[in-house]
Amino acid sequence: MASSMRSLLSDGQQYAETFHEFLNHSTEHQCMLEFIEKKLPAIVQRLAKICKEDNCAALLSRFANRKSTIEILGVGSGTGEIDLQMISQIQTHLPGVLLNYDVIEPTQEHILKFKDLVAKTSDLKNINFTWHMKTSSEYEKDMNETQESKTFDFIHLIQMMYYVKDASSTLKFFKSLLASNGILLILIISGSSGWASLWKTYGHRLPLNDLCVYITSSDIKNMLDEAEYKYTYYELPSEMDITECFVEGSKTGTLLLDFLTETYNFEKTAPPDLKAEIMDTLKQPECSIIRDGKIIFNNTLTALLVEP
Repeated sequence: MASSMRSLLSDGQQYAETFHEFLNHSTEHQCMLEFIEKKLPAIVQRLAKICKEDNCAALLSRFANRKSTIEILGVGSGTGEIDLQMISQIQTHLPGVLLNYDVIEPTQEHILKFKDLVAKTSDLKNINFTWHMKTSSEYEKDMNETQESKTFDFIHLIQMMYYVKDASSTLKFFKSLLASNGILLILIISGSSGWASLWKTYGHRLPLNDLCVYITSSDIKNMLDEAEYKYTYYELPSEMDITECFVEGSKTGTLLLDFLTETYNFEKTAPPDLKAEIMDTLKQPECSIIRDGKIIFNNTLTALLVEP
């Protein structure tokens, strides 16, 4: 690895810019929203149904009584767009129920944007937000030190498992916070995606730092299986147009390539052989398809639902 290569995460502004381009050229948020619209209502109803089947009167009242409360924890919620979509679905299917919504997000700028989004969303009702500006590891440490016993009916970890040092321990911790019949949702890059192929082949040659790890749904499934946790999963097809990566002088292409490799200014700092290999691999079937003259990268996600 050339000494001039450094992680994209070492420059917050550059990362934000590359992520913006990624969202503009991918269907990531669209596939997440489709999952929320099609699957989340069933998840919400299942929580109430399970309580009925188990004859858990106290738990049933939390969902059936309009004065009751649902405890939700969002981990790594970012600027909140996906969270508010989930809140909308929950409130649609459980009208009148009070939501206590805890948000864990380490970036102050993201929390401020989330709060601003909440302030601009006029139809939010019966919801109390609690903001924790910290990493999931810091939250876990604080909970353990205070021995707080709070549990949650719904916990979601969306695209954040890459940023923990011990994924297995993190899964165990958040599963331990589930209330009886609660649901833990994990959303992460699929093991069948182009990312998985790219990381497996070149991860050891890229400037990964301790803020991020290359992990996919295949790794998470292995951890869940080893721990003998019960779960179901869904593959969420998603794609990214990376055609601009192959257009010389394209700023968009440069930013997308930085995002794909998690490398700051990859085009100028990567060794020529590494750059040539990655550019070739990005065109291969294990990463992308060619459609209507465009190079379409496989950005498929996996949603995993873990039960207590």
